[in-house]
Amino acid sequence: MAEPTPKQEYIIGVDLGGTKILAGVFTQQLKCITTTKLSTKAERGPKAVIERVARCIKDAIDESDLDFKQVKAIGLGAPGAVDSENGKVIFAPNLGWRQIPLQKQLQDELGVPVVIENDCNACTLGVYHFELDNKPKHVVGIFLGTGIGAGIIIDGKLYSGFNRSAGEIGHMVLDAAGPKCACGNKGCFEALAGRQSIFRKIQGLIKEGQKTVLTDMLGPDLADMRSGDLRKAIRKGDKLVEKVVEEAAEYTGIAVANIMNLLNPEVIALGGGVIDALEDEMMGIIVETAHDYAMEGTDTNVQIIASKLGDNAGIHGAAVLARRQIK
Repeated sequence: MAEPTPKQEYIIGVDLGGTKILAGVFTQQLKCITTTKLSTKAERGPKAVIERVARCIKDAIDESDLDFKQVKAIGLGAPGAVDSENGKVIFAPNLGWRQIPLQKQLQDELGVPVVIENDCNACTLGVYHFELDNKPKHVVGIFLGTGIGAGIIIDGKLYSGFNRSAGEIGHMVLDAAGPKCACGNKGCFEALAGRQSIFRKIQGLIKEGQKTVLTDMLGPDLADMRSGDLRKAIRKGDKLVEKVVEEAAEYTGIAVANIMNLLNPEVIALGGGVIDALEDEMMGIIVETAHDYAMEGTDTNVQIIASKLGDNAGIHGAAVLARRQIK
């Protein structure tokens, strides 16, 4: 009689964002077999959010018809400044978190080894491994979602900096007289081009009496507005939304130019929910503005691309981290 085949082992990749939690179940060969999504509900506090992360993971395993014992490691990307070595979220303005021992709390909840990393570092790893085949030596990933962050790869390795908080490009000040950011400063890149800033700007212009088809689509208070609604409005000829999105794209182009001047990577990959929804509307402006603002010579042969992984870059990079944890 043949021996029973041992159950295959799996890893989980999680992307914890300001508005949603995404979990993916991956084989050890990094093939994604299931994804599940939950809203974050950050206003309920860290304990409740961590419970929701655990629930999202359990839902993903259940959807895959797997036994939790088959899960060998969990990788998670979290927003803000993350100390991956000590498993803590140091400061995440979009969650309202300070010094949260996320790794320990999630391990206690699930009983599985957990590795955490900044969400944009995880997204960059996802793009680097799955889209760029680990080939370029120097890559920067810039991700526009609820907030804005970046991941930096130098000589093929993730660069985290002295305090392990490198890549906070969203808090690079582009206009010192600009709007206030969630971090407390004024004129941060995130406060000028992040999803929430785009939404706030549109809502402010409506209060000033300007017209947009978004109010017909979503109602006067624009409840449940999504990045995809902006694309629909622009394609209906909405000049207000088009202007706001163009301004966000120009600020993004300036940020890309700053990165080219400072780090001179081979590839700058843009991703996140905003780029995923508005690639056609934004990428041309971003690339043109970046070349306009880059110092002559620094932008030669630098590739500026939109990630094809879209919103799934984070779970793919987190799965790479989880597999490294096992190895």
